Amino acid sequence: MNGQQRTEPDCGVRDQEIRAALNRHWAASDASDFVTEHLIYREDAVLDYPQSGERTRGRSNIQGQRAGQPSKKRFTVQRIIGSGDLWVTELILAYDGKPSYTVSIMEFSGDRLRTKHSTLRVHSWPPIPRSMGRTDRHIIPGSTSSDGATRDGLENG
Repeated sequence: MNGQQRTEPDCGVRDQEIRAALNRHWAASDASDFVTEHLIYREDAVLDYPQSGERTRGRSNIQGQRAGQPSKKRFTVQRIIGSGDLWVTELILAYDGKPSYTVSIMEFSGDRLRTKHSTLRVHSWPPIPRSMGRTDRHIIPGSTSSDGATRDGLENG
């Protein structure tokens, strides 16, 4: 075994450390603790918002951009899944009390966050019950459901 390979227990320990770092990150985000919130980022991290095309490079620029936002934000994590270098957080991000359903896809390098892609879904659609034909598949943005409502994003209810 060369120095680059890790054993399964080492990978499990790293996953636990990343999950703990993510929990600290989201708790600090919710508390508006801008110092702790940004400890997770590498110096050369990239924060990407695909819907708006915004991209911020560098930990200090990400921190400055966040600190300059005037609205009061609350973060409620629904679930964190992942392992190795790829992690996903589903959360409700409320700006001034208005919820946005958010997915953050995070790529790590070592123990620091390298790239974070965040996608906001402003509208909440009630889940379609199986009795009405729900199939647990993703719905394409702009598609129409059986009840005639236009969907604006991925559904997973």
